Amino acid sequence: MKSLLLVLVVLVLLSCVPPVRSGANTYVRTAFSTCWGGKGVCRKLCGGNEDYHIFCDVRRLCCVNKKLLDVRVRR
Repeated sequence: MKSLLLVLVVLVLLSCVPPVRSGANTYVRTAFSTCWGGKGVCRKLCGGNEDYHIFCDVRRLCCVNKKLLDVRVRR
């Protein structure tokens, strides 16, 4: 009977704890978030050989390699 009560108390306490949105999961989600059909990466700042094409959200840019953004008409 005591073990059943202990299990119930633990389940109630676990249901009251809010989900965590920081730590390794946020890093993984940010590092591997892609945009522009998988050719770009969402970052706060773009690198030297990258340029932003569109916005991922309010704080991040969709950084795409300049070679992929080069659209020239071939004749």
